[in-house]
Amino acid sequence: MELKEFFEEYPAVAVACSGGVDSAFLLYQAKRYCEAVRAYFVQSEFQPQFEREDAEKLCEQFGVPLTVVDVVALSDERIRSNPADRCYYCKKKIFEAIRQSAQTDGFSILLEGTNASDEISDRPGVRALLEYGVRSPLRECNYNKERIRREAKEAGIFVHDKPSYACLATRIPSGREITGELLSRVEQAENLLFSYGFTDFRVRIYHGAARLQIKKEEIPEFLAKREEITGGLLMYFEDVFLDCRVSR
Repeated sequence: MELKEFFEEYPAVAVACSGGVDSAFLLYQAKRYCEAVRAYFVQSEFQPQFEREDAEKLCEQFGVPLTVVDVVALSDERIRSNPADRCYYCKKKIFEAIRQSAQTDGFSILLEGTNASDEISDRPGVRALLEYGVRSPLRECNYNKERIRREAKEAGIFVHDKPSYACLATRIPSGREITGELLSRVEQAENLLFSYGFTDFRVRIYHGAARLQIKKEEIPEFLAKREEITGGLLMYFEDVFLDCRVSR
């Protein structure tokens, strides 16, 4: 099935828009082929401000109305306690909120941006999507990441080369309680790295320290500014470590 055929079958859809390239491309295609489409961005403690700003810019670019749905993720003990399957409970909370908002707006079909390149066998959040009947057209129509980025670039979608970005909760090790204070420190630390021009990285919690995962191509640049960057990060963490085992 091609995306055009999918949208011919479902001409009125709600699209969960995260601000990333996958959901952006899906929203762009929905706007092309659907009779009615509305985007939904979930604002919780786990989403950094730049993701919301990107979602707003995308909807303005496509001429699609956007609803921002507020969710307090940390109000749920099953999320706050950060078990191995935290993502399942978080996705349930997020998509229940989107579904309620979309139904109020008259939409019965809810879409999200999982693609054919995504490994879903070890993703607890996918189980929540299936339980709520959320559709993933990019995966169903066999769109992989490479094709999505290529066609998004051709379409002039400004996030076509935006690195994949997991929510802030993924920076905190499973089993450690998630707090707003921890999330704020991570977001501020990552904003600092963004300000130095780094594009694909993670600042992960390691006890009281920051464990940096930086794309290998950017490590020389980090080392050249190591003292300056580390000094900034020490405003938020007791110590800073560079993880050399991974590229990001």
